Amino acid sequence: MFRFQTTDITEIAASEVLQRALYKRTLLVVLLSQTLGGAGLAAGITVGALLAKDMLGLESLTGLPSALFTLGSALAAYLVGRITHQKGRRLGLSLGFFTGAVGALGVVAAAALNNVPLLFIALFVYGAGTATNLQARYTGADLASKHQRAKAVSIAMIATTLGAVAGPNLVTPMGRVAEFFSLPALSGPFMLAVLAYGAAGLVFYLFLKPDPLLVARMIEERKEKKEEEVVQTTASISYHRTGIVVGASVLVLSHIVMVAIMTMTPVHMQHHGSTLSAVGMVIGLHVASMYLPSLVTGSLVDKVGRVKMVVASAFTLAAAGLLAAFATDGSVIMLTIALMLLGLGWNFGLISGTAIIVDSTTLQNRAKIQGSIDVGVAFGGSLGSILSSVIVAYSSYAILGFIGMYLSLLLVPVLVWASLKKRKSAQVI
Repeated sequence: MFRFQTTDITEIAASEVLQRALYKRTLLVVLLSQTLGGAGLAAGITVGALLAKDMLGLESLTGLPSALFTLGSALAAYLVGRITHQKGRRLGLSLGFFTGAVGALGVVAAAALNNVPLLFIALFVYGAGTATNLQARYTGADLASKHQRAKAVSIAMIATTLGAVAGPNLVTPMGRVAEFFSLPALSGPFMLAVLAYGAAGLVFYLFLKPDPLLVARMIEERKEKKEEEVVQTTASISYHRTGIVVGASVLVLSHIVMVAIMTMTPVHMQHHGSTLSAVGMVIGLHVASMYLPSLVTGSLVDKVGRVKMVVASAFTLAAAGLLAAFATDGSVIMLTIALMLLGLGWNFGLISGTAIIVDSTTLQNRAKIQGSIDVGVAFGGSLGSILSSVIVAYSSYAILGFIGMYLSLLLVPVLVWASLKKRKSAQVI
């Protein structure tokens, strides 16, 4: 199924039949790798804060694990983006997942040794898996037509659902596995991450060839550039830059809100007596809401439009923050609904924002810009993690929810600014 009839990208670039076949095959590879990668992603989301609380003994620092692996993901996003830009997606993505697996192994070792410095270093390295998991969503869009881009991105997201939903619900079983080897129970999900990230890296390395990004570039190079296309491109540079700013703003803001509220929810639930299984269920449903709607979301973004889905993202995230703010008694039902809305709003923002970025870039600069934007997303997530723990420690989880609502609604003035900018550019032209 994964063997392709030729590895000559020049031959593929000259044949629409081969291009369509490679596009379908690439989506299959992405489906398999992202299913595995999702399982690795879930470990840090579900038990990272709880592991830090046990090892550090300070609640104000429970957001530190998320901050560390998102900082690590920022560096990894930059490096993976650079490698991808120069060598293609196959090498960049496989190396990113392998690095994430090494980090997860380091977390297991740190938990076993109760070594806090090693934990910090390992979580930082583990972040490479998070960054790679996000960047993999662009892979399917390389050979997609303009009207298929959001759907192609969503296929990568839906694949992540299987592993990402299973991961939190395997917290208790993997805890028992860890205890069987005389390891702390909370290190169990990271044992799963070692295998999941390693397998995802192998899938990309072995099967993502011919590389879809290199083929797409060859196709672009073969196209004859007409004089009017050059004029049009020159005239639309300002619009493209505006699109990049809007897309980046959507991705960063939605990620900050999602990470901030998600990070402190397990701690908030534990304070009110929720079991680890209940925490795993809520986070599992949250992760399902992050990825499961993707096929529908992709079609909506392509058909309804990017801007309308960004607005939907803003108000869905705002509703999640508001509902979380009123779950002061740790109600599992209210927090479940809030976290599901949080995941759905993030999903709307990620797919619409990604589609805007793809629309606003060319094949020659896309990988580099995508990597740079994902650095900003990672830094935003890190900031959200750190500030969320401080906010909850010195005020309350309710205040965190209200702040998340406010940040979500900032997406609306960003869209208004972009609309005014676009109209002004059109008048000048």
